[in-house]
Amino acid sequence: MENRMFDLHGMTALVTGASGGIGSSIARALAAQGARLAISGSNAGKLRAFREELDEHRPQSVQELDHVAITCDLSDPEAVEKLVPAAVDSLGKIDILVNNAGITRDNLAMRMKDEEWDAVIRVNLEAAFRLMRAASRPMMKAKFGRIITITSIVGTTGNPGQINYAAAKGGLTAMSKSLAQELATRGITVNCVAPGFIRTAMTDALSDAQKDAINTRIPAARMGEGEEIAAAVAYLASREAGYVTGQTLHVNGGMAMV
Repeated sequence: MENRMFDLHGMTALVTGASGGIGSSIARALAAQGARLAISGSNAGKLRAFREELDEHRPQSVQELDHVAITCDLSDPEAVEKLVPAAVDSLGKIDILVNNAGITRDNLAMRMKDEEWDAVIRVNLEAAFRLMRAASRPMMKAKFGRIITITSIVGTTGNPGQINYAAAKGGLTAMSKSLAQELATRGITVNCVAPGFIRTAMTDALSDAQKDAINTRIPAARMGEGEEIAAAVAYLASREAGYVTGQTLHVNGGMAMV
């Protein structure tokens, strides 16, 4: 096998929210680099279909190893606690954790209901903490690991109507920096990727006028693609990124230069 950069052959990864727009791009990118995946999401049918797609297109070098799909409701703490052990049971180990899953419950602060706040914090922040904590244990024993969390430019700039989402995303960044310091001597890196406006099914539903208004705020004059987020994740997951930890890689077309 030729020597190539960012090669993930022999590595395993757990990706949450894997059947969504950005999540599926991340899963495809890691699989294309040779990683064997445990993909997780809440929609069993969608997840199963995506796993079959990944298996069909996996590299020749990992033909004998199927990817696995593990359904998990991230709003259920008990289910979250079982996810990493289930991935380790299926894959034999866990080298890479990608916390990608997230939800929105947008509202102005004065009108935000407690349940809208609680739901976003529980899924976006608390579940990520539980998965980081669980993954840290086998990674510490192996003296190797990559923990990558998908945050958002909103966690840095704020956004009206998203006080809960911004708080969760900002919290993920701070949490990752703290964990990075705890695990750095054990060969484990902890980083974030912060997307700006990315083209997804949700943004495709916007009118042309709405899209144009967004694009005028972006120096690159376009929304990003899921593959561009996935490329950043693949780099941070690689052995070559071993000296990068506690960082946030902003992928936003220059919309916010931080």
